[in-house]
Amino acid sequence: MEGAVLCAANHAPLTPLSFLDRSALVYPDRPAVVAAAGDAPARTWRETRARCLRLAAALAGLGVQRRHVVTVFAQNVPAMCELHFAVPMAGAVICALNSRLDAAMASVLLRHSEARVLFVDAALLGVAREALRLLSDAGATPPVVVLITELLDGCDDEGSTPSPGASAEHEYEALVSRGGPPEFAARWPADENEPIALNYTSGTTSRPKGVIYSHRGAYLNSLAAVLLNDMPSMPVYLWTVPMFHCNGWCMAWGVAAQGGTNVCLRKVTGAAIFDAVSRHGVTHMGGAPTVLGMIVHAAPEERRPLPAGRKVAVMTGGAPPPPVVLFRMEALGFLVIHSYGLTETYGPATVCTWRPEWDALPAGERAAIKARQGLHHLGLEVDVKDPATMRSVPADGATMGEVMFRGNTVMSGYYKDAAATAEALAGGWFRSGDLAVRVPGDGYVKIRDRSKDIIISGGENISTIEVEAALFAHPAVAEAAVVGRPDEHWGETPCAFVVAKKGERVEPEEVVAFCRGRLPRYMAPRTVVVVEELPKTATGKVQKFALRDKAKAMGSLSTSKL
Repeated sequence: MEGAVLCAANHAPLTPLSFLDRSALVYPDRPAVVAAAGDAPARTWRETRARCLRLAAALAGLGVQRRHVVTVFAQNVPAMCELHFAVPMAGAVICALNSRLDAAMASVLLRHSEARVLFVDAALLGVAREALRLLSDAGATPPVVVLITELLDGCDDEGSTPSPGASAEHEYEALVSRGGPPEFAARWPADENEPIALNYTSGTTSRPKGVIYSHRGAYLNSLAAVLLNDMPSMPVYLWTVPMFHCNGWCMAWGVAAQGGTNVCLRKVTGAAIFDAVSRHGVTHMGGAPTVLGMIVHAAPEERRPLPAGRKVAVMTGGAPPPPVVLFRMEALGFLVIHSYGLTETYGPATVCTWRPEWDALPAGERAAIKARQGLHHLGLEVDVKDPATMRSVPADGATMGEVMFRGNTVMSGYYKDAAATAEALAGGWFRSGDLAVRVPGDGYVKIRDRSKDIIISGGENISTIEVEAALFAHPAVAEAAVVGRPDEHWGETPCAFVVAKKGERVEPEEVVAFCRGRLPRYMAPRTVVVVEELPKTATGKVQKFALRDKAKAMGSLSTSKL
């Protein structure tokens, strides 16, 4: 309109760096970061901002410039929280690597990202050392190495404490103390669409893709995440979500927006979760259904009383939690908030928003509703479309389509891969590869399966998620995953891999009969394999490609008809 102007007084680039500045002013003496175990004192928001600024200045002194990539190979340690601010304050792009990578894949990602600096958790030093050797052998320039010597549990995975100066040019705390020129000022983005993070997709594909996040997207998704988690001011957030995964679902920045406390947990177990909740007064946490399983299957002696008068909010994503797990979580005093998203959507993008009228429903129906993916948060839009025609499917609970997203919290693109970016964003929507229906009445999205996970048996589509839900209802089954096994007559049939609960015994034939009592006969598993554990990514997702390989190696079932 006439008279409207855009200037410095009414426009500034959106960036989550502003959350740190505000918390340092509003909550200066509130605890910002603390280790879940041990007696180390918490660092305040005032201290945290000062440390991040010194670290950013030190990075600049190492030659880091705008848009340079700085990688972090670490578990959920306090340094990881600080680096989510310090790296972008230096104008650089943070790339948090999966802490379960082997040396070969780590070297591939270091080379692809062109990392200038690598921060290494001392517990992961052995893998990092080998990755750097492979990188040098390939003729690439290795990054400057900074060793994070803090060990929350006192030892690495092999039980020995690494030498502080081993294979590193710098040590983290020394770098923070040294800082840089006193006149150094944080390098805020000139444009909010500048990159803030580079996240490689989880290891369910042979060659992960680098997903680019912008300052704008990170700012908006952090605020959306705070709302999704029903997070008030000064929450206490337990880090059971890996911070390398979508920057901790953007909560690495979101907790700062509310002046909360980051409780860092290196090794996630049921006992450690209950101890941290009791010790620190945890109000919020998150994790894949695997984390929920750790909680519900914790031994009685591992459990601790939850804070009186309120439930602990748990945001969960990944595969839909089985209704029986949701019911048990509720009984233990945890409020489960079911979300769904991908690396390309900055983590959780939808939420199963609860309606008060559902409170009166029987427990089984409540759990079934909570297993839905729901609808989008405030940062973007979700739809279920026919991928060929791009028409929305009807909300009839039966017609399947592909889940698609568009909006401000969809990735900027894939790093160095214009073709993959164009394919993923074709038609003005990001294509997830997940198949879903819309539920009648409320239109909530309900995932049926990954397009590659659907089992087609005798021309019928079988949702592995529905079969897994039936398996989880078995009283002796702790975990389950279903894939297709080749079948000369039917094409393929469901093959279930199950893990028994501690102290329980599972008989395959009995499991088949149990499922046939709850599912149409063609959907029930014809093969049940009892295993000690399921193969998973570091974020708790079951690696179904590995199970498909095992099922394929079994060969075809007999041609006898069901």
